[in-house]
Amino acid sequence: MAVDLSGQLERAMREPELVQAATVLRSNQLAVAERLLRKYLHARPTDVPAIRMLAEVAGRLGRYADAEVLLARALELAPGFDAARANYVTVLQRRSKFAAARAEADRLLAKAPDDPGYLALKAGVLVRTGDYEEAMRAYGSILARDPGQARLWISFGHVLKTVGRREESVAAYRRAIATEPTLGDAWWSLANLKTAPFDAGDVSAMEAALAQATDVGDRYHLHFALGKALEDARDYPASFAHYDAGNRLRRAELPYDAAQTSAHAQRTAALMTTDAFVARPGGEPSPDPIFVVGLPRAGSTLIEQILASHSAVEGTMELPDIAAIATELAGREAPRREDEHGPPGYLPRLLAQTAGERAALGRRYIERTRIQRKTARPYFVDKMPNNFAHIGLIHQILPNAKIIDARRHPMANGFSAWKQHFARGQGFSYDLGEVGRYYADYVAVMDHYDRVLPGRVHRVHYEAMVANPEREVRAMLVYCGLAFEPECMAFHENRRAVRTASSEQVRRPISAEAVDHWRNYEPWLGPLRDALGDLPERYPYP
Repeated sequence: MAVDLSGQLERAMREPELVQAATVLRSNQLAVAERLLRKYLHARPTDVPAIRMLAEVAGRLGRYADAEVLLARALELAPGFDAARANYVTVLQRRSKFAAARAEADRLLAKAPDDPGYLALKAGVLVRTGDYEEAMRAYGSILARDPGQARLWISFGHVLKTVGRREESVAAYRRAIATEPTLGDAWWSLANLKTAPFDAGDVSAMEAALAQATDVGDRYHLHFALGKALEDARDYPASFAHYDAGNRLRRAELPYDAAQTSAHAQRTAALMTTDAFVARPGGEPSPDPIFVVGLPRAGSTLIEQILASHSAVEGTMELPDIAAIATELAGREAPRREDEHGPPGYLPRLLAQTAGERAALGRRYIERTRIQRKTARPYFVDKMPNNFAHIGLIHQILPNAKIIDARRHPMANGFSAWKQHFARGQGFSYDLGEVGRYYADYVAVMDHYDRVLPGRVHRVHYEAMVANPEREVRAMLVYCGLAFEPECMAFHENRRAVRTASSEQVRRPISAEAVDHWRNYEPWLGPLRDALGDLPERYPYP
């Protein structure tokens, strides 16, 4: 049933209930907005402006499945509602439905090929699917016509960084800063290159920007960038103070619940037993995926780069598909906010799956990730670190996939994660005590799987890789069933795109420089050490 879109849009501007809902939505009173909109839609269930507004509420709350259903309904009623379709593209991306998102973006561009908003929307999808050249053309086209868009310069810089065009990425970030000097994300993007040191003038400019910035996002990005600048200058007390301030601001925004992570570790130990695995054989037999799991900043990008330098292996990126499957399994039991970890309470439903259903889930993963594969190489790397929480799921649906655990000294790894600002999905990393607790939960999960699935996971210690890279590389390739190739030792010469914070570091030879860097900050890391308990002493490399 089609609706009169123009009439509804015109009426929405005058309807008191919708005006009130829009007002509270602008002030971020999401619960009030949701209540008003649901009441309004109960009486007018086909009002597409109200449906779109309710979808916006769901999206802001992180309930992307709800937002997807609402926007699909709005477009069913009003196929020409382009604003809703643009929202739909964004939500489909967040739901890891990249092929569908690209198709919807193309529908918008078919109507308005030169619309800069639609071009930017599609460019964002192209980045998520690894189509970087096309994404750069889209960003370049927009910026050539409107060079004053600071945030698009950042997006352009990210793509340039990903494909290894470092100097051009620096220029793009600098262009964003020149356009908007208090834009903290641009300063942090420069810092996050980790190979473009700041000078005294940059530090002064960041301090001036911090004094002027009112947006909390700008402020914590500037704190992280100043932390990195002062770290490079070896002013560790001042560096720590800025890292600490940035982390506190960011943590205040996030709904991360450490108890939920611990509960998942406990449920894993209780439910994912040897008997549970023996009683449930099957799954999709494809050997294609090589999962690299662990904690962020543990060396997973280095492992991926080494593997992707092999002629039989393609590197992709941190893929959200396993967590998405976990969320789908959880169904209505999923948390109100979704992230890259997926919900912790899905394990009973996984164990209730039949062999055919498990195989179907494995095939779904293979099909969903196909859009990320650009070559005919038989194997590919999925390096989403948080997938350590889902090893049981991986084993049940993809029994022939390889799993590599990237492990690093708990103090070094914990500190490195804490001083890294992540775009999303790592809510544990902004409090030293929570970082330590998360690391302990991770070790508990991995220890459990080592007991119930001995030999299933291959572990690579970062310190061992630094000390004797060829030995570690050969052992890893043997585990993967791959012959040794010298190119794996020359991984830093690989020109592939690398979409992580470590992209510039893996374009250089292995160095021991970062192994003990955390000791410069040791006087302030008490909360991390306390939360880790005896794990630093138990770690096999001092």
